[in-house]
Amino acid sequence: MAASQIRRKSQAVDVDWDIAEEEEYYVTRPHTSVRHYRQPVQRDTGDDCTPEQATIVPRRRASSMASAGGSLTSKAMDTPRSLTRRGRRRMPWLTLILGMLLMLGLFMGLRVFSSWWQLRQDDATYGRPRTYQVDAVVGHQDGANHPSHFIFLNVNRHVVIIEFPGGDATHAVVYTGPTLFGDGGDLLPVTGEFKDVNGDGRPDMLVHIQDQTLVFINDGSKFRPLQPGEHVSL
Repeated sequence: MAASQIRRKSQAVDVDWDIAEEEEYYVTRPHTSVRHYRQPVQRDTGDDCTPEQATIVPRRRASSMASAGGSLTSKAMDTPRSLTRRGRRRMPWLTLILGMLLMLGLFMGLRVFSSWWQLRQDDATYGRPRTYQVDAVVGHQDGANHPSHFIFLNVNRHVVIIEFPGGDATHAVVYTGPTLFGDGGDLLPVTGEFKDVNGDGRPDMLVHIQDQTLVFINDGSKFRPLQPGEHVSL
């Protein structure tokens, strides 16, 4: 009886020992998010390798590969970001240049449109050739009932003034003005007005060409160009 009991106890101890050794290979996952790895025992030889080392080594390699892949991915992601930042830095200069070009184009367009509109207005007002007409009493065989008639012309860049004293075309007098030069000189309007500018009591003739004014002095029977040294008040 004693020998059999001793055998049974030894068998039970061996079974418990085997169960304990088998439980070491089955590590249950804890209820936390932290993963624990059992560190393998370093051996001098590569032949003596436990099952734990065989399973842990591939995991380390996988983690190293993942970290290497992550670094490559981060470098690949950083390159477009740096290019995007450079593009954003250049965008304000590009926007400024485009804005200046747009303003310049708008300014030039407004100038062209203004010139075109002024030309259309002059065509409607003065015709072609440019012609301006006015009646005035200047004391040349005229009066309030029969004023003199004046025609101001721009004929192929030549300024010509025609006077009909008292409205009589048979006694017409022609005055020649300057020749107009420059681009569009043949389309410049020529206008006139009459007022006393030298203080002798007789209305003198003023010829306007853009911002230029020509003075013809009334001598009582006709008009003559202003002489050097004569003082007038415009």
